Amino acid sequence: MGFLDKAKAAAETAATKAKEGVEEVQTKRELGQTYDELGKATYALIESGEVESPALTAIAEKITALKAQLETKSEPVAV
Repeated sequence: MGFLDKAKAAAETAATKAKEGVEEVQTKRELGQTYDELGKATYALIESGEVESPALTAIAEKITALKAQLETKSEPVAV
């Protein structure tokens, strides 16, 4: 096998590994987004009273407090 053949094989191997890495990153990103969707759906169910759980209620209360904090910070200041 000549030098160019070895270089070509190495490049193909590197390209395959890079593609696999990109696919893994995309899958991890999609997993994170799906967890986010689940959390938002769960929060909505807790707020509507359809789901009750002491463990989830504490987290939902924290989300509500953080949202209120953001709303007060984004209100325009009267001059």
